[in-house]
Formats: sequence, structure tokens, C-alpha cells
Amino acid sequence: MSTQIRFEKKLMPGIRLEPQNVFPSMRNALIHSIEADVDPSDGLRIGYGLVPNIMPHLRQDEYGTQMEKMSFDSVVLENEFLKARFLPGLGGRLWSLYDKEKQRDLVVENPVFKPGNFAVRNAWVAGGVEWNIGSRGHDAYTCSPLFTAVTEDEDGTPVLRFYEFSRVRAVVYQMDFFLPEDSRFLFVRVRIENPNPKEVPMYWWSNTAVKECPKQRIIAPAATTFANTYISDTRHILKKLPLPVCEGFDCTFPFSHWNSKDHFFNIPDAERKFEASIYGDGHGLVQTSTDRLKGRKLFTWGRSPGGLHWQRRLTGENGVDYAEIQAGLCRTQMEHVPMPAGAVWEWIEAYGAIQTDPGKIFGEWNGAIRETAERLEELLPRETLDILLERTGKSFALKPAEVVSCGSGWGALENLRREKSGQKKLAEHLDFGNVGAEQSDWCHLLEHGTLPPHDPDVPPQSYQTQDEWLELLKKAKADWFVRYHLGTIYYYREDWEKARECMEKSLSLSRNAWSIYALANLCRVTGDLAGASRHFSEVIAMRRNDPALIKEAFKTMLEAHDYTRLIQTYESLAQAMREVPLIHFLYADAIARRGDVDAAEQILMQYAGDEIPDIREGENSLSELYIYIRQKQAERKGAALAVEDMEIPFCFDLRMNSLINKRKK
Repeated sequence: MSTQIRFEKKLMPGIRLEPQNVFPSMRNALIHSIEADVDPSDGLRIGYGLVPNIMPHLRQDEYGTQMEKMSFDSVVLENEFLKARFLPGLGGRLWSLYDKEKQRDLVVENPVFKPGNFAVRNAWVAGGVEWNIGSRGHDAYTCSPLFTAVTEDEDGTPVLRFYEFSRVRAVVYQMDFFLPEDSRFLFVRVRIENPNPKEVPMYWWSNTAVKECPKQRIIAPAATTFANTYISDTRHILKKLPLPVCEGFDCTFPFSHWNSKDHFFNIPDAERKFEASIYGDGHGLVQTSTDRLKGRKLFTWGRSPGGLHWQRRLTGENGVDYAEIQAGLCRTQMEHVPMPAGAVWEWIEAYGAIQTDPGKIFGEWNGAIRETAERLEELLPRETLDILLERTGKSFALKPAEVVSCGSGWGALENLRREKSGQKKLAEHLDFGNVGAEQSDWCHLLEHGTLPPHDPDVPPQSYQTQDEWLELLKKAKADWFVRYHLGTIYYYREDWEKARECMEKSLSLSRNAWSIYALANLCRVTGDLAGASRHFSEVIAMRRNDPALIKEAFKTMLEAHDYTRLIQTYESLAQAMREVPLIHFLYADAIARRGDVDAAEQILMQYAGDEIPDIREGENSLSELYIYIRQKQAERKGAALAVEDMEIPFCFDLRMNSLINKRKK
């Protein structure tokens, strides 16, 4: 059959995302401490390019409470061998990839839309293939729509295009998917353009979910791995280890891992870049690319209760266990690559089925690599990808496409700014549509040299962090709103002194919750937790029905050990706010620390069968509170209870790194 492209509805049960948080994203939800035990000769740029927070984006951190029937726009690319389904509204995610010859799924198709607190803006869903750009972490647009357009190759093969303006780095990225009529591989041609007059740190990882089972091996052409251990949500340890046996077992078998683990395969520069997930019958998925994507990674949740619990939270009771194989610009995800001013980077990725000899795959490591490499070369020669990259650069990469649905208005705003300053427009073959309500304040700044008057009781619509907007704000009439926005940009730059000066000036011109919120965060990041707690209390008094604000305030009050303030604030809230699961849980934590562990236990047990949906990936707060309660109860009886001797209920265990209970092994 000739290649078809179809637009369909995808129906599935899910939990709806609520409107985004109205406060700026001032807390860094990602790793704060990366300990790297690697050789200087490895050339890793550990820590380079990490951002202090995800501003200018606002957080997607409020979820519905009930599963409901949901409908998603989807696009299907299909030929005789493969059927690929994409969801444009979820960052262009490849939701499913089906091998029609073997009648097998090549990637995990999540049966539910069940977001969790994993991405840089909070909300993230598991499954399929996700595309991540700009800064470390699951992408800012992973639960947001991209521009979706259609064009074609010179032979008439349809091309599905997703693109956006990436605000964190102010770059344009474009993904062109195509499935030639006779191809057993789905191709994506990626193009990133840095239109800025300066170098920017760049990041890209394509994350593929594959079914995890006992007879499965991950193959990549490497003799060493950079193994990442999850200590907590704020601390990771990276070590260089030999392959395949490290830490006492063969780490290329995902099912062998007890704890959650990253393995960044250290592929030599001269080797072909690929990674495969192969099963007991020798069949599996292989991902390969042109050489710009140097990195390949295995992520596994592990077989501990915490890892299994996370998977059920994300995929539901009927979901399958999964691992991830990933491909990126760097060798690890703790680094970025410097992208020169004006540079354009392009590559092609290919996803398809592979049949291998299981006797070789599940034998000696080097033999498994050779078998996979040889079968891949037969299916898709390495030079074919290089030729395809060059040819499509001329045939459709710069070809205008018919827009089917729109992404954000930020690319359109950037084009207005560039036009005003005499700069060249962003990638002129891409249609960025029109500005919307979120961009209106910034359009006013471009047109009139200042922000429009703003009611201090009304949430700001959006934020900026680019240098060019900072310079425009410096020249604007300094009312409370301008001062506030200047302060948020200085906050993003970690210039605490200027940020504080701006916020205090903003408050002197007009009392507003937004500047007090910023002062609370300034106190928090500079070590004045008591001051942060006080300021958060002030903001809550102004916005008592904002659950996202209360959650952030209570987290800080716990960090400050300001349990009395948290408890008093909680007890003053309306019943609806007190029943928000995370708010209720944080209150339980506070009363436990104040000594009322029995009351805290009663609250905790309410969530034995119901989830607290926005617990952060890697966060151990559930198990830590359970352990604390049990230890304090034991102390009352004159006993001491060690963590390793405790049986933590599955419903409270989200630990990604825990002691192995030898009695269960």
C-alpha cells in the first residue's frame, strides 16, 4: 500500500489537566547535586547548561481528580509495514508504533492519559516516544500542543511536521516525520536553528518506552557505561563502569535491576550510533541515527516496590511494565552541548523492527553487539541515513507546509520583536501564526515602550527571560508591574540583590501578591527559610483559594520547620482546600513533626487506596512520613525500629533507590 496520512480522534480514559499555575516557576524541580566519578579524558560537561528553574514557562501542576473519557487529536502515518500514531497536543509524541508484519507493538502504548509530576513544568505522561529540547528534563511542551503541518517529499510521500519556538533557549526546532512506501523504518528529520547572536547550551533526548520483561536485553555498541544512581530527588551519583557486568550483575537486562537506574552507554565516536531492545525470540525495536546524536541510554524503574508502584501510577492497573531507551546530543543527560550563534543542527533518527539470532543476543556481550549491528546494516545501511539527511535537506526540510493546527504564540511574538529591531525572522519557511492573549502585554511593550496598566489583583499572563526583553523593560516606565517583571528576570539570572530591589520597589508602588511570592522565593533560595515562610503566609492571606500556591507555601514551611504556621494556616482554610490531597498530606507531615503521629497516621491511611497525584519523581516524602510515624510509635514503647527492618506498604513506597529486602529475594 502507498503511504497514508490520516487525522483521527484517539479515545482513552484519562485525568484532565487543569489550567496552568498563575505564579512564576521559581523552584528548581530537577537535580541540585550531581556527583560525577568519571575521567577528565571522557570530556563530559557535567553541569554545563543546567537552568536554575523553568521560567519563563508556567507550571502545569493541577490535575483533575476523576478518570473520564477523553478525546485527543491524532495523526496516523501508515504503510505496508508500520502504523505510527502521533498526538500533536502532547508535544508531538509518537503514541504508538505497530509492526504490521509481526503484529506486535514496537513501543509501549499507554492505555490511559495519567499525568504525573515528572516534567520541567510538572505534568508528564508515560509511553511512546517523547521529544525533549533545550534544557535537561522532560520537555516544557510535553503536555502542550506543537504546530502541526503537512508537506510532502519529491516523490509525493507525505511528511508530518511538528515545530515550535523553544523559549528557554530562544531557538526553533522542527521535526519532519516520513514513512516511505517500501520502508520498514519510520524516519524523523530533526532541525534545530539558533537564530541568536550568541552561543547557547543545547540539549536533545528522544525517549522511547519499550515493554520490560525477564527475557529482554538492551544492546548498544559500548564497552563502558556512565551509570547514574538515584539517591533522592535532589541528588544523583554518576560513575563510569564496565559493560555488561557492573555492580554485580549484567546491567543490560532491565529486569535484573532492583532499583531505578540510568545507564548512559559510552559509544565510541567512530561506531554507528544505535540502541535496540531485543526479546527472547530475537525480535525487537532498534533505534538508530546519523552521528550527531552521540548518546544512548537505558532507564529502568527496577523491580523494587517503589519502581513498580511508579509504573502503576503512570500506566494504570492494566498497563505494562516498561523501560526506556533514549538517544541524545550528549553522552549523558547531566550536560549540554554549546551551540554556536547562527548554527543549524540536523540529523535523522530511524525507528523499526529488527529480527536477530537470540542465541547470539543473549550470549557474550560483544557477540550481541555484532549480531545487532550486522542485522541493522542489512536492514538500513549506515550510509543510507547520511544520504537521506542530505537529500531531504534539499527536498522538503525548508519547504513550507500546510498548517493543520497551531502551537503557541511565542514564535509569532519573537518575529514581531525581530521585525521591530531589524533582525531576520525566525526560520522563514515555518508559519508561527499570530500572537494571542498570553503575548498581549509584550506586544504592548514593543509598540508603546512600556507594559500596559495592570490590576495588581489579576494574575500576570506570562513571563520573559530573554536578554532582549530585559533591555526593553529597563527602558520602560517603572510602575509596579514593570518592576515586578524586571525582578523575575533578575531572579532567573540568580541576581538576588537586583531581584529583591525590584520586588521591594514594586511593592512600594502597589501591594501585590506576585512580588510577595517572589520575595518568599528569594528568601528560600538565599537560605532565609523563616522569612520565606512568613512571606508565603502573607500571599496565602491574599489568595486563599489557590491550591498550587498553598502547596508551594506548605513545602517551604516544612523545609523551614515552621510547623506551627503551617498547621494554623491549614486550619484557617476552606474545607475544599483542606481536602486537596497534597495539601492534606503536607499538613499530616507537619502534625507528625509536632508530635501528633497518631493523627498523622490517620490522615496518611486515607491515601492507602487513593493517590496523591503530584508527588514528584524521586521524592520519598510518602515513605519518609510512614517511617517517621512508625519509628516514633516504637519509641513510645521503648523500642528502636531500623528502616531496613520495616515493611513499607506498597501504596506508600515510591523509593527509586531502596535497600534490598533479602527475605523477599
